[in-house]
Amino acid sequence: MPTLSDRGPRPPERRGGAPGSSGPALKRRVAPVRVEAAVHPVVVLAAAAVGAGLLTWFASGREKRLDPAGSDGRRYAPRGRAVTASAAQRLNHASTMLAASVLFDSGLEHYRGQFFNRAMYTPIIVSSVTLAASLHGAGDTDPGSSRVRHGVQVLAGLTGLIGFGFHAYNVGKREGGYSFQNLFYSAPIGAPMALTLAGILGGVAERVRDADPDQPQLGGLPAGRALALATAGMLAGTTLEAGLLHFRGAFQNPAMYIPVSLPPLAAALLVRAATRPVGARQTGARLGMWAVSAMGVGGVAFHAYGVARMMGGWDNWRQNLIDGPPLPAPPSFSGVALGGLAALELLEHRPFRF
Repeated sequence: MPTLSDRGPRPPERRGGAPGSSGPALKRRVAPVRVEAAVHPVVVLAAAAVGAGLLTWFASGREKRLDPAGSDGRRYAPRGRAVTASAAQRLNHASTMLAASVLFDSGLEHYRGQFFNRAMYTPIIVSSVTLAASLHGAGDTDPGSSRVRHGVQVLAGLTGLIGFGFHAYNVGKREGGYSFQNLFYSAPIGAPMALTLAGILGGVAERVRDADPDQPQLGGLPAGRALALATAGMLAGTTLEAGLLHFRGAFQNPAMYIPVSLPPLAAALLVRAATRPVGARQTGARLGMWAVSAMGVGGVAFHAYGVARMMGGWDNWRQNLIDGPPLPAPPSFSGVALGGLAALELLEHRPFRF
């Protein structure tokens, strides 16, 4: 039979533990227990975003078909009603594209920052519900607006403004303040405004849908002119953000000049369209908006090429997707351009399709 000495060395005797014993007591150290989550936090966040989007979709109500008398009993001229319904749907498409761009872009950027600040979860949830509300509005042809969708768009606009404040504070508190170095490599100062633009275009869609189709107005101004001028300003702001990041890349590819030259030209055409009489053909401005929209889609391919040129290429996609050119960013131009096309529909007073 093995004895205690056959089983290895004895554990050290505790001294001072019993009454009458002498010597210092040995403290027993317990290793910290690490609890590993069974599900990755990003998966939980994605599930929460999907759930919030589905709840928003169902809260907005079922998809409605066009009622000849309207939801409130008002009767409209068929031509005017078709124009506002088409413009409102196009504005919802614009808001959808911007919200999707924010959802994926903020997800990648904030994941790279390891969600250091808990507020970094906010744009993912808000952009998800904005995306759901905009998709629901894109299938709604009823003249009446939706309070749920309108409330979601207001929330998106405010969230984007607050995010802009957070990013501006993040840049300013770094050593050197608002220097090019900090503007290049800290939180992208203009990125949160894409969510604000999504909220603005989605909110305008609800106002246009509920406006008098024969003379739609926004803030007391003709809807087409007001929206054209606002969209031109949005294009200018988006160009500044793209120009800053492409300047950081030293415009090493000649195609990097396109996002800083084509959108300002298209914005100028929109401003010119806003000064022309209502009903006039806006061929030049329309071509400019389609060109900007195509540029946004093509920009994804250029950014994918930029990811492929990094060390490891797409074989190292986990790292290069985070550190390379942001794939979801260029479609924000396409979203704003769709808002410009909606403005042109209202200016020409006729709907047009793809």
